[in-house]
Amino acid sequence: MRGSHILPQRFRSLGNSDSWLNRTVTSILVTVSHIACQHPIHTIVAIALIASTSYVGLLQQSLFDTGIGSLQENGKIDVDSLLKGSRILELSKGTDWKWQLSDDEPAHRAAAYNQHLALATFVFPDSSSSQLAPVPNAFQVSGNLTVHNVPATSNLLSSISEDSSLAFYTPYDQIGDFLKSTQELPAGHSTPDGVAPKWVMKAARLKGSSPYGSYALWLSEAWTSFVDLIKHAETLDIVIMALGYLSMHLTFISLFLSMKRLGSNAWLAISVIFSSLFAFFFGLATTTKLGVPINMVLLSEGLPFLVVTIGFEKSIMLTNAVLSAAYDTKKTASTQANVERPALVTNGPPSIESAIKTAVKGTGFEIVRDYAIEIAILIAGAASGVQGGFRQFCFLAAWILFFDCVLLFTFYTTILYIKLEINRIKKYIAVRKALEEDGISQTVAENVASSSDWPAGSSDQNAGVNIFGQKIKASSVPKFKIWMVTGFLLINIINLCTIPFHASGSTKSSTAAITNVLAPTPIDPFKVAENGLDAIYVDAKNRKIETYVTVLAPVKYELDTLSALVDDEFGFFDYEYTDQILHVVGGRVIEGVLKSLEDPALSKWVLIALTLSVILNGYLFNAARWSLKELHTPVASPVPPQAAPPEVAPPVARPVRRAPVDTEAPSNRTIVECEEMLKNRQAAHLNDEELIELSLRGKIPGYAIEKTLEDPSLMTRLESFVRAVKVRRGVVSRTSSTKSLTSGLEFSKAPYRHYNYELVHGACCENVIGYLPLPLGVAGPLVIDGESYFLPMATTEGVLIASTSRGCKAINAGGGAITIVTGDGMTRGPCIGFPTLARAAHAKVWLDSEEGQQVMKDAFNSTSRFARLQSMKTALAGTYLYIRFKTSTGDAMGMNMISKGCEKALEVMSTAGGFDDMATISLSGNFCTDKKPAAVNWIDGRGKSVVAEAIIPGHVVKSVLKSNVDALVELNVSKNLIGSAMAGSIGGFNAHASNIITAMFIATGQDPAQNVESSNCITIMKNNNGNLQISVAMPSIEVGTLGGGTILEAQSAMLDLLGVNYHYALHLRLVTWSRHTWLTIDRQFQLGGSGGPSDK
Repeated sequence: MRGSHILPQRFRSLGNSDSWLNRTVTSILVTVSHIACQHPIHTIVAIALIASTSYVGLLQQSLFDTGIGSLQENGKIDVDSLLKGSRILELSKGTDWKWQLSDDEPAHRAAAYNQHLALATFVFPDSSSSQLAPVPNAFQVSGNLTVHNVPATSNLLSSISEDSSLAFYTPYDQIGDFLKSTQELPAGHSTPDGVAPKWVMKAARLKGSSPYGSYALWLSEAWTSFVDLIKHAETLDIVIMALGYLSMHLTFISLFLSMKRLGSNAWLAISVIFSSLFAFFFGLATTTKLGVPINMVLLSEGLPFLVVTIGFEKSIMLTNAVLSAAYDTKKTASTQANVERPALVTNGPPSIESAIKTAVKGTGFEIVRDYAIEIAILIAGAASGVQGGFRQFCFLAAWILFFDCVLLFTFYTTILYIKLEINRIKKYIAVRKALEEDGISQTVAENVASSSDWPAGSSDQNAGVNIFGQKIKASSVPKFKIWMVTGFLLINIINLCTIPFHASGSTKSSTAAITNVLAPTPIDPFKVAENGLDAIYVDAKNRKIETYVTVLAPVKYELDTLSALVDDEFGFFDYEYTDQILHVVGGRVIEGVLKSLEDPALSKWVLIALTLSVILNGYLFNAARWSLKELHTPVASPVPPQAAPPEVAPPVARPVRRAPVDTEAPSNRTIVECEEMLKNRQAAHLNDEELIELSLRGKIPGYAIEKTLEDPSLMTRLESFVRAVKVRRGVVSRTSSTKSLTSGLEFSKAPYRHYNYELVHGACCENVIGYLPLPLGVAGPLVIDGESYFLPMATTEGVLIASTSRGCKAINAGGGAITIVTGDGMTRGPCIGFPTLARAAHAKVWLDSEEGQQVMKDAFNSTSRFARLQSMKTALAGTYLYIRFKTSTGDAMGMNMISKGCEKALEVMSTAGGFDDMATISLSGNFCTDKKPAAVNWIDGRGKSVVAEAIIPGHVVKSVLKSNVDALVELNVSKNLIGSAMAGSIGGFNAHASNIITAMFIATGQDPAQNVESSNCITIMKNNNGNLQISVAMPSIEVGTLGGGTILEAQSAMLDLLGVNYHYALHLRLVTWSRHTWLTIDRQFQLGGSGGPSDK
């Protein structure tokens, strides 16, 4: 629940306007978040260490609580500890002779009345059968003590637990002597070995066996304490608490589901829980230090309802705001970069920190307002006069919410920062590895991954590596991680291991506060001793004696021998925690945990768990290493030269730049001097004329000009590529054998400047002399499966896009196109040869068998994280065997990664398969079939196989297409089907699919040569109740969104237009064939169809 929900509607908008309060609070929140995000790792570790110190301090203080103090002597009890948690009842004329709680009445005033009694109940567990509880006359007390036996009161679970109870009352001033005299009671039977067992009061029992706690004993005592708490509870209270804990766990489940919807399976939800847990530690420490009494029962009863009432909506709201701001900032940055950024100037988009800043500005004040309202309500509860622990819990809850608010904008904000940073790094690595597996060079793959990265890395190469918002040197990262992990591990180990060695005297002053935490809530006297109170009531009322009765908490006994009290020498760890403050369910659980730490085996498990925690934290630190560049492949940033920073790093990672050489300045160097500089790898210092001359003389190969001119100390890699293109244009223009034809190239209108050749070199083109701008347009929008898309098309054919848009209009009028993907698998068909036909046939049989299929699949899949072999089809021609591998390739078109897989699979076939006499004739044996018309592609499919359908109303056919349904159906049969069959066409049963496919392929960076098989299409038209039902089947569309021309900036922008850049090729393939539907309709008339206009 959010606090603002309880306000009237007119107050909920308080601060939403640009008010002073809103601006002030938002400014503070932005500043705090900014500081935290500047040093996210430091912030998280610092808060975690403080929280760790807090809970370790709580453990340390609880270990040395008043347990020792309760043992005044060896085996003696502390009466004061047994009196804690007791309740005082008054029966007098002032109370109308009815029992009334008088806990605020001092004991000395109660003693002033005629009668002040103490009522004690002794509980003997599991004693109703063979282990008989002592009878009242077995209590031997001194003659000066007045003790009366009264009926004991049964509880809710007496019949189940088989406990027995005895109740006695005595004058209050004699209760101490009475309890001391009853710390040992004889049992009702002897053991088989003749030893007489005794009932020993738990408050006086020592541990007589081992100095280390028993884990089994802890489990037994924890369960006993829990059952004891339930015994004295009302059935309705138990049901309410069970519902409270169930609701709390449902709240946790809701948190995980909400975070999963936001894109995080577990990490963010766990971080929210840790943040709230840290807030609880800080709130509890603050509350206890301020002296407010808090007990574990109160915490166990109140915290579930606090969690359910407050919930985690604020964390979810901030998470949603940050992720939404990150997405919006990315889109905005991309748009601004495309509009404003010059081609050779890289202005990085806004950082992750700006997304967090935007989110805090948008939701920060609203979140703080909700916290303030909730805290104000809790403060009002703490100031109220409600008894029973309500005030104390409200005070604690207010502090918990305060610290939760602080941690939300510090600890959790840095978690969100790192979440976005790691997502960015993972995306960078995934794109880079996918491109490398598709045959792209490492350098180009890194450039492409960086260009698609958000936020862009710092353009300042002299600033070190940008990691989690802080710029540090690459060499500092391993040291930072080692010291951070080591320090965190050592602090926790030292804190835990030094707890048992603290002297008890040094901890007394520090345990005053924690005593309140473990103190039990006062008992309900009527549940504990109702029958005894009735007996006292009857006697006092008949005698008209005003009476005070102090009802003690139940005193528990354990069946033991006397040796348990006297055998061992008293030591620091040789006692059970005897203070009654631990005889509550929460305290007993903590007691068990603490004593279990003394067990050697359990302590090892604690250290193992701590180590695992550090390893998980190490995953966070390792993310820093993912973003480090290889030191041996430095990549200069495409920005103008900048001044070097004060700190000088190794020259390999951070080259020192000098003033660039004037490439067009005249030079007096001779050819010999130029050749000498070329040998000394100083070609970049030569001017353009000298480089052209050297290339014409054959000293610099035309294909190696880029590599020759690379010099990070003189210019960026992009600048050297642009210069190489300019030099090559001069070389081509001045080559003597072609000079009559190419002399005009050097100063032609073919552009070469303002282009990112880093994405071209080693990936898309060689011997680059510039680039060709093509007209780029969009058709549509076209509705495909309920989504509207503009279709990018690069073409020089006039009216192609206009007619395409007309087809889109007609399809949209009928509700758009519906699509189905029937297959997705790229193919490669190698050819292998054998000495004889028998061996070739044996290989075919083996490949078609389950064993051969599995061996080849395992070998193929081992070469890539993305390529997965789907099937193999074999064909035999004499001694030649053709194998058609069909593979899923993820987002890439995948020809290169398939080739690697085929090569590996054939190698395994030759060795593990036993076909060492085979010979690989060709890795591509035209059985694929690639870039050639083939029936195998038409039948079995290649790439993406898609079917699409659209229904166009009859009146739309007439108004938009200027024809009628029957004319179009007849045209499709006579032209697209019969006419194509007469021509012997394979996959050409359409009007003109290749035209639009090629235009879209060029616009989106696909391989234009693959329009041969990608244009395979059959068009079917029917008259459906006067409407035109048209469908197309395209079994071999070969597209991808990674690799090839998709890495180029313009083509990548068109993939962004379709919403498929570096993600999924699904929408692109749908667009590719679905837009052909309008083509089939509209182009009929352009190419001679009847019933429509002949003009376009």
